[in-house]
Amino acid sequence: MKTERRFQGVAVSPGIARGFAFVHRPEEVNPPRRRVTDVEAEIVRLNDALTSTRRQIGDLHQEMAKSLGAKDAAVFEAHLMVVDDGSLINEVHTTIKSEQCNAEHGYWSVMQRYARSFAQIDDPYLRERAVDIHDVARRVIHNLMGKNHVGLAALPSPHIVFAHNLTPSDTAQMNRANVLGFGTETGGRTSHTAIIARSLGIPAVVGLHAILDQIENDSEVLLDGYSGMVVVNPTEQTLYEYGELQTKRRLVESTLVELRERTSTTKDGRHVVLSANIETPEDAATAVSCGAEGVGLFRTEFLYLGRRDLPTEEEQFAAYQKVADTVKDQGVIIRTLDLGGDKLHSILSATDEENPFLGWRAIRVCLERTEVFKAQLRAILRASTKRNVKIMFPMISGMEELHRAKAILAECRDELRREGRPFDEDIPVGMMVEVPSAAVIADLLAREVDFFSLGTNDLVQYTIAADRGNERIAHLYEPTHPGVLRLIKQTADAGRAAGIWTGVCGEMGGDITMTPLLVGLGVDELSCGVAVLPRVKRAVRSLDSAACRRLADEALACGSGAGILAKCEAVARDHYGELF
Repeated sequence: MKTERRFQGVAVSPGIARGFAFVHRPEEVNPPRRRVTDVEAEIVRLNDALTSTRRQIGDLHQEMAKSLGAKDAAVFEAHLMVVDDGSLINEVHTTIKSEQCNAEHGYWSVMQRYARSFAQIDDPYLRERAVDIHDVARRVIHNLMGKNHVGLAALPSPHIVFAHNLTPSDTAQMNRANVLGFGTETGGRTSHTAIIARSLGIPAVVGLHAILDQIENDSEVLLDGYSGMVVVNPTEQTLYEYGELQTKRRLVESTLVELRERTSTTKDGRHVVLSANIETPEDAATAVSCGAEGVGLFRTEFLYLGRRDLPTEEEQFAAYQKVADTVKDQGVIIRTLDLGGDKLHSILSATDEENPFLGWRAIRVCLERTEVFKAQLRAILRASTKRNVKIMFPMISGMEELHRAKAILAECRDELRREGRPFDEDIPVGMMVEVPSAAVIADLLAREVDFFSLGTNDLVQYTIAADRGNERIAHLYEPTHPGVLRLIKQTADAGRAAGIWTGVCGEMGGDITMTPLLVGLGVDELSCGVAVLPRVKRAVRSLDSAACRRLADEALACGSGAGILAKCEAVARDHYGELF
């Protein structure tokens, strides 16, 4: 008898799959460097490969649009932007000429450098774009070397696929009839691969660290896309228990659908605003249909990435107005540009930084490149005529930055008035609290803004000085660290004293284990991903404020992050254990 083994990962696409494992180990792409004498011939080879890649991605885009719709097919529009990025191509040309190297080596070295740069971004959505760059680069290299990219299309029979990572191309081209589910060692909820898996209805789990070293082809596997659990060689008892769980989950899912039109109000009548985080204008309609009370975070970075020039004011205005029109009275909070200068080399003429996390990024870029900032602020103001738009500044660390940002906003207002362009004269202005220094002086900052939104991803990272992307210290990244909780409480208290509301738009906002703690700490709004929104609403509706406050008091008196987490789990399971 083979021993049952369990692996815990991150659930990214719901469903339970049972079958045999197929371990996918694609051929490594590591083109050797060759010295060449005819560099122009290498550039011609590169251009031919780019043309072939463009055609292949275009075909994938059309296939995805037919089967899943334009929204999910947009994944490959981003890939086409990478292929057509003039600054990247010019850099490759320069590398080939200066190093007199073959096209494969020149292209791969440049693309790997860009992929590493994106992989260092703290924002999980943007960090996952490194996989897209690698996907495009691998396809170009295959075309240069005359190889066909088969991937999982030739999988001969139904299996559960395991891989270190799966690119969007792998996922889109897989034989769907023969892929029961998949698990990867890397990746997150915001990866394009996870998005496609959810659209295809394929159960998926990511973050299964080093599982490829511990699983063999044709091992019997049970993959749980709800909890993130993978069971290898499940016993008869485990299979029976999962059968029972699957029946219960179907019932839970049906009740969650019924909550769309109901409010996120606790049993004793405290209303917690429940909003959605979105990445593109098209996401707004999905957020509304899932019962969100508007958009609590509209990330605007998608307008700036994968292009050779800055988006114009008109482009931005069209995108912001589309979201405002979609959400109507529910409202949208538009966060101004939140990228590091090191991620915008070609359009901001940025220089390399040794520590981009603590460098030229977010509001610091905007305050220095005021023409970029003003174009965005003018576009947001112009989209605010329905009085359902709010502006939010990221990474404010002190009063001076906030004053300067507001002064530039005032200049934009004056310009629009002189031009006779309408906008909301009373547009609410808020700021993200994601730097500890801002939380410490929240009482001062609260006098200057209309709302706070806690960016817990960065707040945790900066408070503990632990990069969660660094596997060697990932265990230190602890959202329930007592220091983090005190900063959240201090911010919420300062906001309430000043008569403004405080929200959470980081990952904690979508974690139902954390919901009772955040409610108890005095948070007024939770903004999360659309996929988890119904579960958070169910959690809020199952709680009562008194229990949440008791939990918060106990947590603030506890010195252990693990101990606090255990208390949160106990309260959450006691009130809505069926969601787990």
